[in-house]
Order: sequence, then C-alpha cells, then structure tokens
Amino acid sequence: MSGPVDSRPDLQSVPLRGDLAHIALAGQYFVPHYAVPQPRIVMPGGAALHTASAESAEEICTLMEGDSFEVLDISAGWAWGCLGPNGPVGYVHLDRLEPLN
Repeated sequence: MSGPVDSRPDLQSVPLRGDLAHIALAGQYFVPHYAVPQPRIVMPGGAALHTASAESAEEICTLMEGDSFEVLDISAGWAWGCLGPNGPVGYVHLDRLEPLN
C-alpha cells in the first residue's frame, strides 16, 4: 500500500467494511481484520441479498439456489459476505444458507 486512496470503493462490489475485509483484499485496503471466507450454499428457493442486516433494507439482488456465498461475518441471524472478491456484497438471512458440516 502506498499513498492516500483516491476514491472510495463501491461497497456493494468490494467485500470491505471499516472493521473487516475479505482476505483477498489484504495489501489493497487497511482494516483491523481480514476474514477467510466460509463458503455456504444458498438453499432451495434462493435468498435476498440486502444492503444491511434488516428485512427493510434495500434488496441488491436475489441469490439463486445452489449459489456459493462466501460468509465473512455472522451476527444476529444475518451473514455478511459476497459471491466472490468482486461482489456483489451484502447481508443474507443465515437460515437461507446451508450450514457448514
């Protein structure tokens, strides 16, 4: 990393928060923690990807059944993560993702 950031990344495309980022972004962005994604599979019926961990939050897109979702953080029944390091990024109800074995 060198010098100041010229522009802010699109946080719906880059798995980056003030406290956490996808491990693939190490060396590109400075945050206190980098997470290795925990892949989960979207359950039958799909799942809504939201901008925040609230049912009333804007829906970014619908994840399709069988999609692999990279979970980076879990809190209060919501998973924050992405389809990959290039997004999309958002929150999914944890009960819409197959649990890890």
